[in-house]
Amino acid sequence: MQMSDSREVDAPREVVWAAILNPEVLKECVPGCTEMTGTPEDGFQATVVQKVGPVKATFKGNVVVSERDEPNSLKLSGEGKGGAAGFAKGGATVRLEENGAGTLLHYDVEANVGGKLAQLGSRIIDGFAKKMADQFFTRLQEAIEGPQDPEEAAETEATPGDKKKGWFKRLVT
Repeated sequence: MQMSDSREVDAPREVVWAAILNPEVLKECVPGCTEMTGTPEDGFQATVVQKVGPVKATFKGNVVVSERDEPNSLKLSGEGKGGAAGFAKGGATVRLEENGAGTLLHYDVEANVGGKLAQLGSRIIDGFAKKMADQFFTRLQEAIEGPQDPEEAAETEATPGDKKKGWFKRLVT
């Protein structure tokens, strides 16, 4: 499965770059991620719990950052093993362009699965992979600039103990 998209992020390119390489931000952005450790230089180790159709699995895997051209582009590549459910492999090439005071984030995503997951059929897998990519980049955007929906912003602000959306941008600016 392959897909490409782009979105405008209301933050300087350096802030978006730093967010993509921050393990706390990545943990918040990867749907189902329960643990994320490591560094951009050595790679990240992650645990992700996901349900794809009738198959629920805990994937343990690694994410490697390569082809770094700070602050213009990078590639994130990951592979996770989910025991009897099979495996998932994927990657995203991310390009950042200055766009006025903000950043235009372009991404090209590729995903592959094997084992029981592959038996679900390409329509289910492609839909799931697209949903995961959309959720990741939406969460990344929200971690940087805050929620788009004013009602969601009010709910987020009122929930004690939760990280407020837009927390990373406030942290680094």
